Amino acid sequence: MSDETDRELEGREEEVESTEPALDPEVEARRLAAMSFIRRLGDPVLKSRATAVDRFDGALKSQVARMAGIMGDAIGLGLAAPQLGISQRLLVYRVGFDAPLIALVNPEIEWSSESDETMEEGCLSIPGVTVDVERPVHVRIRARDEEGEERRIEASGLEARVIQHEMDHLDGVLILDRTTRDQRRQAMKELREAERERSEQAA
Repeated sequence: MSDETDRELEGREEEVESTEPALDPEVEARRLAAMSFIRRLGDPVLKSRATAVDRFDGALKSQVARMAGIMGDAIGLGLAAPQLGISQRLLVYRVGFDAPLIALVNPEIEWSSESDETMEEGCLSIPGVTVDVERPVHVRIRARDEEGEERRIEASGLEARVIQHEMDHLDGVLILDRTTRDQRRQAMKELREAERERSEQAA
């Protein structure tokens, strides 16, 4: 999940994945490098259900560290393994600059509230696009950490939204699948126009 949702909730102090020249050149360079690793809308892996993790070893810990680095450099709140082309039920997230990194392996929603909330969401795999998505406000998650230890998380608000967004990636679901038909149509139009502009600039 992109940091655009967090910025929206914080009054859009900065625009992430926008055209505003707010980022330091070095930060922007790292962001662009990180984004080059992230699969974009149209990649088949983003529409496929990921497979369960069955080995908790050094390779998994390395994968978590790599995902955390890419997520941070891309200025995102969360990242799922399929976004890097890896069919694993693994996600990482960090809500807030001082918050700890959380890795969830084979996560499952044990409970979600009946109360829902609709807010704008962005996605690192669909840069430059935000759409309204309705999600439960509170969730309880059962998962494993990168060591294989059981992990249970009760989350509300932004944290709950980020977790649900990333868990969607594990099932091949994108924010465009969660929004209204009109917003999906508008988002696709914006993406086509952006692609046309890039093609014209490259010509």
